[in-house]
Amino acid sequence: MLVIMMENQLISPNTVCQTCLLADQAGQPRWSGGRLRCGHAVRKLAEQQPDQYECEMGFRIANIE
Repeated sequence: MLVIMMENQLISPNTVCQTCLLADQAGQPRWSGGRLRCGHAVRKLAEQQPDQYECEMGFRIANIE
C-alpha cells in the first residue's frame, strides 16, 4: 500500500495525487513493477524501513506492506 508521509501523519495518495499531472487516469501514483514511475527512490537510513520515493511534486511516498 502506498502512503504519503507528512511530518507526523500518513496520507492516502488519493487526496494528493488526484490533482497531479503525472498521476494515472484514476488519480493514483504511477506504480508499476514495484517502482514509482512518477518519482525517484530515496536511500533508506535503516534496512527495516519500507521502500521510499520522492515524487516529482516533492512528497515523500512509502510502500508499506
